[in-house]
Amino acid sequence: MPVGIDDMAIYVPKLYIDSKDFAIARGIDPHKLEIGIGIYKMAMVDTNQDPACMAANACLKLMQKNDLKPLDIGRMYVATESALDESKAMNSFVIGMLEQIYGDGSFEHAGGIECKFACVSGSYALYDNANWIRAEENNDRAAIVIVSDIAKYDLGSAGEYTQGAGAIAMLVKENPRLVAFDPKVTSTIIKNEYDFYRPFGRETPLVNGSYSNYLYLIQVKKAFDSYREKAIKTKLIQLQEDESITDKIDYISVHLPYRKMGEKALAYLLRHEWRCLPRWKQIIEEVGMDEPTPKDPRGTIESILADKDFMKADDQFRKAFMRTSIFKQVFEQKMASSLEASAIIGNLYTASMYMGLRSLLEFEYKKNIDLENKRIGFGSYGSGSSAMVFSGVIQSTYKEIVKDMNLEKEIGERSKLDMQEYIRLHSNEGKMNEPISNSNNEFVLVKIGGNTADKAGLREYVFSN
Repeated sequence: MPVGIDDMAIYVPKLYIDSKDFAIARGIDPHKLEIGIGIYKMAMVDTNQDPACMAANACLKLMQKNDLKPLDIGRMYVATESALDESKAMNSFVIGMLEQIYGDGSFEHAGGIECKFACVSGSYALYDNANWIRAEENNDRAAIVIVSDIAKYDLGSAGEYTQGAGAIAMLVKENPRLVAFDPKVTSTIIKNEYDFYRPFGRETPLVNGSYSNYLYLIQVKKAFDSYREKAIKTKLIQLQEDESITDKIDYISVHLPYRKMGEKALAYLLRHEWRCLPRWKQIIEEVGMDEPTPKDPRGTIESILADKDFMKADDQFRKAFMRTSIFKQVFEQKMASSLEASAIIGNLYTASMYMGLRSLLEFEYKKNIDLENKRIGFGSYGSGSSAMVFSGVIQSTYKEIVKDMNLEKEIGERSKLDMQEYIRLHSNEGKMNEPISNSNNEFVLVKIGGNTADKAGLREYVFSN
């Protein structure tokens, strides 16, 4: 029984900051952000928005689009690293908002939790709910998995270039119209790390940027090694002597803290997969230098990063590798379309890879490419740290969904913030009842806290017409 993603709906806030304005204000060459990082616009939440109302807005769109009733849904999971409460799960906030539309108690039968493992948690939520359906415990009901986050970094920090906000709701069911997950090949890696974390009470994370980026590459590679072993063992994929698993995967969608990181992840993976194949000789000739190795190849990430000569040489090799004809061809065919949305929305944490999937489907379809039976490989990463690699096949019915995808139309008209407005929003100086943008047919936050001490964290939302 095929199980997977039947449909998707997105919600992106109506405010953004332009990368050129941001770069000029920070004394940075705009090309560093547009070319070096791949950011043009970063979505920003208004004073009356939070991850829960974004999640509810995406979910309501999904339900209305598919004419779903509450009784059609058996589970609702929300994956986020922008939690609002240390106990109360975000999906309960979402259900509370939806019941303003569908009636009090209309979702009381629907189980679910808030999932947290940084940016990989949405993938765990999908995996859990796909298996719930495979186990036939769903009573013919579907699941909804929502990924919703606000990526926010300290003013003036390196991470400030990679902010963003948004939510995606995914309908998970049997016989899906979009993507059916490949069974028995999902692979995970987990390790205790402090590459990126946000202690209690902090609104912004503590980040070891270069360490986290390198750890992301290593952990996804390890999970991919396990995926390869499972795919061959189950005969999902069969290889000839001179082939790589990547040759058998038509599209690759990965975690996207920023657009350029997707390209770097693909380059790292292909180097790992190809260096023992006959094609590597041709690649080395085109690169014009041998692939460098660290002084201590089995050393820690810290020791490798501290090996300045290696890091400089490896960066030079990577850039040259990414200019080779074979890499450019694979990048354009397998990944480029998945990066389009990231450039105009920014970092979405748990939602970033799934916005990449949404982007891939739309922009490949617009190229008049037949997507039926094409396999997508997913490389999901969450700091802390865990990676998950899995795959799925685009179904014959995909056009029912993809033909109507229009990213700009679904995002809607947006307003550009000036730097003063941005800093005011970032510093939480705006008033909830004085938002910058107008809210139409969506949930908004109207109050935090009650009149007594035991209501201090109470959040109230309304549907604004």
